[in-house]
Amino acid sequence: MAGQVATGSRSGLRSALPLLLPAYLWLTVAIFLPLSAMVFFSFMTELPLAGKAWAFTLDNYATFFSERLYPTLLLASLRLGLEVTLWCVVIGYPAAYVLAKVLKGRSREAIFLLVILPFWSNGLVRIFSWAMVLREGGILDTALNAVLPFNINIDLMYSYPAVIIGLVHSYVPYMVLTCYLTLQAIDDSLIEAGRSLGASRLQMLKRVIIPLSMPGLVAGAALIFVPVVGSFMEPRILGGRTGTFYGTVIEDQFVAVFNWPLGAALSFILLAVVLVILALASPVLRRPA
Repeated sequence: MAGQVATGSRSGLRSALPLLLPAYLWLTVAIFLPLSAMVFFSFMTELPLAGKAWAFTLDNYATFFSERLYPTLLLASLRLGLEVTLWCVVIGYPAAYVLAKVLKGRSREAIFLLVILPFWSNGLVRIFSWAMVLREGGILDTALNAVLPFNINIDLMYSYPAVIIGLVHSYVPYMVLTCYLTLQAIDDSLIEAGRSLGASRLQMLKRVIIPLSMPGLVAGAALIFVPVVGSFMEPRILGGRTGTFYGTVIEDQFVAVFNWPLGAALSFILLAVVLVILALASPVLRRPA
């Protein structure tokens, strides 16, 4: 019997191999090979270009610990990731609940279209659009002065709140989509049963809805936190001098300073820190209520 099962699994694998091969080849070429090259660069003194002499070294990783700037910026980026993720939960989870359990028909389709609309535009276009809104004399400033009986001056450009606004706008659809899928899968009869037993709305939210939708919250938080920690476009454009974070420093090493070995080492330190945080947080977030 066991032999038949093993034979069946092998034959199933052989039949599925032509379908799996393109995906795994793409992952190897597009992800593992570039990462392997970056790992190699992170242990080099110089890039092997134009006949420069190079050698293997650990100085690039030691630089992170010897200079206080890099740990400080990493902590600032982790804080930025946590704040953006929190705001995405606050904004995205209620929107996902309304889409999944309240709206029906064409109204749901229309709101869902608005949620995914940011995916249809270029990231730089979204960021510069916020620059036009948040700057002094911009759309927000002009609109408020046209409505209010007194003049106010709103200039959020090159500030920390501007970076938060730009990042939340870019990543909140991920939270809405992941939470929507888990909320949509919750059987309405469970909610009706809880209400028939006298549970309040808060009790239903705490005891039924949030625990059952926790996988969507965890997935959305991971999809947001990981890229936000290493983001550089929004901090660079909307934050100005106040938008110096760990991701912008890594970008400078690759683009401005052309110190690829140090930039690669800083990138893998960030990757290691994020993986450790996700590994430590996963059991807590997945703990049953």
